Amino acid sequence: MKKSLGALSLLGVSALVLAGCASGEAGQSSATGDLTVWLVGTDTPQDARDYLVETFEAENEGWTLTIEEKTWADTADNYVAALSSNDAPDVVEIGNTQSAGFIAQGLFSDLSGIESELGGDEMLQSFVELGSEDGTLYAAPYYAGSRIVFYSPASYSGAVPTTLEEYVAAGVAATTPTKSGIYAPGKDWYNALPYVWANGGEIATQEGGTWTGGFSSPGGIAGLEMLQDVYENATIAPADADETDPQVPFCAGEVGFLSAPAWVKWSILAPADAAEAPGCPDTVGADLKAFALPGMTAGEVAPVFAGGSNIAVAAKSDAPDKAEAALKIILSEGYQKILAENGLIPALTSFADYLPDDEITTEAAKAVASSKAVPASPQWSEVESSGVIKDALVKIAQGGDVTEIATELDGQIEAILNK
Repeated sequence: MKKSLGALSLLGVSALVLAGCASGEAGQSSATGDLTVWLVGTDTPQDARDYLVETFEAENEGWTLTIEEKTWADTADNYVAALSSNDAPDVVEIGNTQSAGFIAQGLFSDLSGIESELGGDEMLQSFVELGSEDGTLYAAPYYAGSRIVFYSPASYSGAVPTTLEEYVAAGVAATTPTKSGIYAPGKDWYNALPYVWANGGEIATQEGGTWTGGFSSPGGIAGLEMLQDVYENATIAPADADETDPQVPFCAGEVGFLSAPAWVKWSILAPADAAEAPGCPDTVGADLKAFALPGMTAGEVAPVFAGGSNIAVAAKSDAPDKAEAALKIILSEGYQKILAENGLIPALTSFADYLPDDEITTEAAKAVASSKAVPASPQWSEVESSGVIKDALVKIAQGGDVTEIATELDGQIEAILNK
């Protein structure tokens, strides 16, 4: 994502603001209209979508609200063009790690004027940090989630591992020609990071304005070597595949341990005769269990990727006041309660009481408490979209030299982050 685009977007936003101020109608919408909200994937429950539409339309007479469902591929490939156009959506969901890149390009509106109404200090602060620039909020937290390890007595009957080394060993022991002890497709970089972090490595660190890659550090190498053991001895997942629809091999009884976002529970427990993405509530998923990925020492939880989404008002929205009204509903108790009841960690800590009181949610909360985020750099989204981490992991899964691959990867990451 080029800085020139960001500069143009910022100039465009400034022009719009000045024009609005000159007319005395800045931030005001017409009496009627349609607000467009972009949500990504199917993680947002239908009940929450209905709540947003019904509440917004009841509170804004003459207005309608339309939700359009996008894919994660759209956020990488199509969002910049759409948000830069004169036909931009009004409110958009983005991955928390993508926020800084969009903010740097001037594509989101300043939310500091309504930050206290959105929740203030009760908002998830790690998501606030990723959604802010120079202390100004542009993308509010939407929901959070972390990866936990699912298993079923139907496919794994051993003891729950207490350390990461025990986890790998148990995965190796449970692997057969037709079953992965640990489901680990090569492109699943989210589940690769805990091995690096638990061993003391980092993706990249910044000092004096310069980013230094950390995969080739001693801790990074140790973590990647542990991961290569998983690839070679504990999984039959394809080295060149990603983590899409992990419930499919799990429900087929082809997986012992499945490290996945906590909300994958609902995919596993979906009706077996569902037209799309059938689950296995009466077979492998009948006695679904989970635990937080253990760390290097017994009793510790490994740092896992802090996943989830932020939500923002488009800088080119032609109804910014109505977009802010929708955003307030999205972060309201009524809406966030629905997300929480469906296992998504709510945007405000005060709504955590609405999370289900079950083993899976409890273990997810443990994982969130030990989670980590990617580097907070405007260029991070380019690292993701470039695919350099995925490419490196595929090479490791295919038996390549870990040190050589990690060193090359660090160079690629540094080249992007230090632009």
